[in-house]
Amino acid sequence: MRDQGLLLVLALFFSLAAGLVGCIALMRRMLLAGDVISHLALPGLGLAFAFKVNPLMGGAATLFLGTFLVWQLQKKTGLATEAAIGVVFAAALAIGAAVTPREDLAQSLFGQLERISPAGFLLGLAAVLFVIVSIFLLRDQLSLSIFSTDLAAATGVRIARLDLYFLLLFSLTVLVGLRFMGALLASALIIVPSATARQLTNKLSRFFLLAVVAGLLSVTAGFLLNALVFKLSTAGPMIAILSAVLFSLSLLGRAR
Repeated sequence: MRDQGLLLVLALFFSLAAGLVGCIALMRRMLLAGDVISHLALPGLGLAFAFKVNPLMGGAATLFLGTFLVWQLQKKTGLATEAAIGVVFAAALAIGAAVTPREDLAQSLFGQLERISPAGFLLGLAAVLFVIVSIFLLRDQLSLSIFSTDLAAATGVRIARLDLYFLLLFSLTVLVGLRFMGALLASALIIVPSATARQLTNKLSRFFLLAVVAGLLSVTAGFLLNALVFKLSTAGPMIAILSAVLFSLSLLGRAR
C-alpha cells in the first residue's frame, strides 16, 4: 500500500513537470516528437531485462544517448527536430524490438506498478523537481527562442545549447514516466494535457495552468480507477485513456 502511495505521489509530480514541458514543446512545434523520444528508451530497457539489471538504468542510457544523437544530427545537418528524431527513432525501435525478451516486452511498452524503494522515489522526485526548476530558470530564453530564434541569438542566447538543454529536460521527464507508463505511453502526459489546454485558452498563464490540471486529473483518476475497478498491472493505459477523454471534452467545450 505504501508503494502504491509513493508511486501515486511521484506520478502527480511527474504530471506537473510533463505539463510544463508539453506546453513548451507545443509552442516549439515539437509536441509529437515526445512520442518518438520515449521510444528511444526501448533498446536500453530490453538490454536491461536481458542482462537482469535495473530497467530504468538501461532505459536512461539509450534515452540520453539517443537524445544527444538527435541534437548532433539537428546541429550538423540542419534537419528539423522532428526529422532528426525520426531517424534515430527508427533504429531505436528496431533494436529495442530485437533485444527485448518476449516475456518482458509488455512491461517495457506499458510499464508496471512494481515496488518502489524510498531511494527510487527520492531520485524520481529529485529528477522531476530539477525539470520544473530548470524550465522556470530557462523560461525567458525559451520564450524568446520560440518568438524568434534570430532575436534570441542577437541577445546572446546560444540556440544550439538551449535546444540540447530542452531535449535533455524532455528526456528526463520521459524517464521518470517510464516506471508506470512504459516506453509506449510515457509521452502521453506530455502530449495530451498540453493539447487539451490549448483548446481551452489563448492566454499563456492559463495555458500552463490548464495543462498541469489536466495531467493531475488524469493521473489521480487513472490510479483510482485502476486500483478500485480494473486492477491492471499498470495504471498507464487508464491514465492515457482519461487524458484522451479530457481532450475530447475540451473539443466539445470549444465547439460551443
